[in-house]
Amino acid sequence: MAPKVFITGVTGYIGGDALYALEKAHPEYEYTALVRSSDTGAQVASVYPKIRLVYGTLDDTELLEKESASADIVLHTADSSDHAVAAKAIAKGLASGHTKANPGFWLHTSGTGILCWKDMETSTYGEPPSQPPYDDLDNVAGLTGLPDTAFHRDVDKLVLGSASDSIKTAIVCPPTIYGPGRGPGNQRSRQVYNLVQATLEKGQAPQLGRGLTEWDNVYVHDLSALFVLLAEAAVANRTELDAKLWGKEGYFLAENGHHVWGEISKEVGQVAFSKGYVKVKETRVMSVDEAKEAYGFEALTWGLNSKGFAKRARKYLGWKPEGKSLKDEIPDIVDSEARSLGLKPGYAEKAAGGK
Repeated sequence: MAPKVFITGVTGYIGGDALYALEKAHPEYEYTALVRSSDTGAQVASVYPKIRLVYGTLDDTELLEKESASADIVLHTADSSDHAVAAKAIAKGLASGHTKANPGFWLHTSGTGILCWKDMETSTYGEPPSQPPYDDLDNVAGLTGLPDTAFHRDVDKLVLGSASDSIKTAIVCPPTIYGPGRGPGNQRSRQVYNLVQATLEKGQAPQLGRGLTEWDNVYVHDLSALFVLLAEAAVANRTELDAKLWGKEGYFLAENGHHVWGEISKEVGQVAFSKGYVKVKETRVMSVDEAKEAYGFEALTWGLNSKGFAKRARKYLGWKPEGKSLKDEIPDIVDSEARSLGLKPGYAEKAAGGK
């Protein structure tokens, strides 16, 4: 029988691209997708007419339990890192529908905002890291034992706590994601894209404090390739790799690059200036309060540190990221955000000339 995959978030950025990669690699799998409405369902069905759709939200626990119980693999991407109700329902469903002889696999999406806990604790923004980088292979216990105050930690603990002989869990923890999505819905990421949007709207790239904050990054297609490899490992179910891929050591930092947020801000400002979208190429240094007022809470991630190394996927799954670097992608991000705002190259000069 074909493996059955239940996936959430297929009209989102991560889930949509993951579905694209999975279906392309394994059209023989049987896919069921959770969608909220007939409109989003039609959007998915127009691209994937053979996929079975179920309608509901993450609060429809009975539906999540039922679909998780009947699936061989659950790929959870819809608000997965923070929606505890959905995580509990998935865990309950997997437990009711699987046994040691027929385990269910849970591919759960977290996020490296969880690594920002130290800066949040000390209210430090725009400064270099104050702790060593995390490591998902040689010190995976550092990730599975993070403080309870960390972002996403409550849901991470639910996933880790559900691991058993009948439920094999893997937490995929991506950092800053970039690149064009290939899903049927949202194809745009947020962190860098919102920074670019803010630059174009305000006419100058923002920088929190000294801009020395460090993060990791990954091209979205490479992230999806990791989900495909994990799904394939689940289907193969090689018990000799159980301890390396699933359960208490099944934590995957999905990074393939590194950036300093202040340098990204400078690059965005220079690219936007060179294309004529803004008149000032230098960054605007902002305080935390200014950034929150101007751009919302999410802007604080430009001033928090999140560093780690993705060794486990490379060693045990043969993951080989191939996407463009974040720096090389910035010109395309600037152009795409400008188009969404209705701006054309040379806009700043033309606007200035019209005054």
